[in-house]
Amino acid sequence: MNRFFYAKLAVNNMNKNAQTYLPYLLTGIFTVMMFYNMSFLAVAKDIGSLSDSAQLRTLLSFGAGVIAVFSVIFLFYTNSFLIKRRKKEFGLFNILGMEKKHIARIILWEALFTAVISIVVGLGAGILFSKLMILLLFKIITFEVTFGFEIPVAAVINTSVLFGGIFLLNLVYNVFQVHLSKPIELLKGSSVGEKEPKTNWLIAIIGAVSLAIAYYIALTTESPLAALQLFFVAVVLAMIGTYCLFTAGSIALLKMLRKNKSYYYQLKHFIPVSGMIYRMKQNAVGLANICILSTAVIIMLSTTVSMYVGMEDLLRTRYPRNILVSARNVSDEQAIKLDAAIEKQALEAGLIPKDVIRYRSMSFPVSQDGASFTQDHSNNYAAGNIAMVVCLTADEYNRMENKSVSLDSSEALLYTLKGDIPGDTVNFNGFELSIKERLDSLETEDKMSALLTNSYFLIVDDVDTIKQIYNSLSGNQGDMGELSYYYGFDVAGDKDAQISLVSALQKALKEINADCYVEGAESARAGFYSIYGGLFFLGIFLGLLFIMATVLIIYYKQIAEGYDDRGRFEIMQKVGMSRDEVKQAIKSQVLAVFFLPLVAAVIHIGFAFKVITKMLAVLNLTNVQLFAGCTALTILVFAVFYVIIYGLTARTYYHLVSQ
Repeated sequence: MNRFFYAKLAVNNMNKNAQTYLPYLLTGIFTVMMFYNMSFLAVAKDIGSLSDSAQLRTLLSFGAGVIAVFSVIFLFYTNSFLIKRRKKEFGLFNILGMEKKHIARIILWEALFTAVISIVVGLGAGILFSKLMILLLFKIITFEVTFGFEIPVAAVINTSVLFGGIFLLNLVYNVFQVHLSKPIELLKGSSVGEKEPKTNWLIAIIGAVSLAIAYYIALTTESPLAALQLFFVAVVLAMIGTYCLFTAGSIALLKMLRKNKSYYYQLKHFIPVSGMIYRMKQNAVGLANICILSTAVIIMLSTTVSMYVGMEDLLRTRYPRNILVSARNVSDEQAIKLDAAIEKQALEAGLIPKDVIRYRSMSFPVSQDGASFTQDHSNNYAAGNIAMVVCLTADEYNRMENKSVSLDSSEALLYTLKGDIPGDTVNFNGFELSIKERLDSLETEDKMSALLTNSYFLIVDDVDTIKQIYNSLSGNQGDMGELSYYYGFDVAGDKDAQISLVSALQKALKEINADCYVEGAESARAGFYSIYGGLFFLGIFLGLLFIMATVLIIYYKQIAEGYDDRGRFEIMQKVGMSRDEVKQAIKSQVLAVFFLPLVAAVIHIGFAFKVITKMLAVLNLTNVQLFAGCTALTILVFAVFYVIIYGLTARTYYHLVSQ
């Protein structure tokens, strides 16, 4: 026998099954290219010239890890579909006298060709487009484009090893599938799963309860800190609920519709309902996958787009003034020196401070229970009970707001930035103050606009009252120290002038020996664009990958249904249904199944919207209207894209059924 007989047979088999093999090859090439490009960006020398290169490299390395995990799962999933459709062919080989070891050789050659083509072509395409990828990234983060070309050896090796391992795993799985199956099982392998599934009420109830808990968490979480912790719990529960409801809940619903005789015994309902019940077991997992991937794509793109579009809002939230100077434990003498040094440096830079905000305060991180505050933080992060109370004296308040308020030692003014304090008193571990007035506005709120916790400003009569609060919270342990210092102002100078002023202030304020920290919006702009631009780039990158996966799952689902339905609809025509009636039955069934994942994905996003906005607050995005608009636009664009996919894949389905 020709030693290349099995190789030629493998090539011939791949050609004959091009309808299913070609998309699989293209998927392999695309995932190899995507992983190489992300790995390339994570180690590229040009990235090292960025000021925040370490953070950006960490972000890109995380993206490469996500693509690696996704590639393992998705290529194994698509390979499982391929081997299922090929079992009948292998069964015929076995019956015609070919031993399983010979079939294994064919599978080996097919896997080798698939791996070589995918890795070689994918790496070639990745290397070809790598410069374009880094140029796109630099464009997004507004970094000056560099010239040069490199092929990192580490990225090539990592890509080759990862995908070589994936295709080896698929090969072992395929060989075992054939080796452990009897010839008759191979012949019927593509028909497995056609028996009408039983109604599993336990799984359906688990799915409904999981989804209800996930939705409850999403709707009731108020604190951004709690949102960070609970979001991933809600995601896992939503995924469990989605899989359970698609696999068991959908069958239970269809069987309930079948029991409704007035609904079921109509021509337009009879065929779709009975057909969907008959094969829902084998389609449910695919539909759940489509739903979850669609949800991930929409959330990923809407969040990253909104953060990138709202970059100026993010900067202003984080830096309410162009220049911010803050210091802890500052004496009155040091405060006077700091004021003079700031004014001097601004004057020397030729910049006039505007919208100046300057005050002394003392901040207390506390645990809140209604109107009571303590310093016991145990088990309160998840509950969202952490709060920040900032105390100012009446003199500071009057100077800033141009007021003439007078308070006694038992009174206070309250301004609530985030959260709620009920009643007319506030209690600090036994020390009570009566709330004389609740303020509607306070200029100092700018400092804490980016805080994630409940935030309150308390104006008291003098420093002695602040010390009483400290002593009550700390149990009279230690000295409170001096008040903190905050000085913020805007300037009309250009970017370079503002950055120079920040540097000059940092040098000048060091000489005062105060624990100072100087920040500037323009100094941080490059870092903001690096991180948020990197997130935007990663969102686009992973969004394209997940869209590709969605398309392929839909395509394979349509092919599988086309093969399965061909015989059934031939029978329908033979028992008297016209071709138009058959086609209408097909269309209604395909539409119902096809668009169910998209509808479920939109429902998931609707319930998750609130908790996502809380998480975005952690990243300084507080413009809910912007995020809502980006989400709506992303859903609309994705829905149009989804309809286009339906039109293309449905044509393949109709062609298979009508053959």
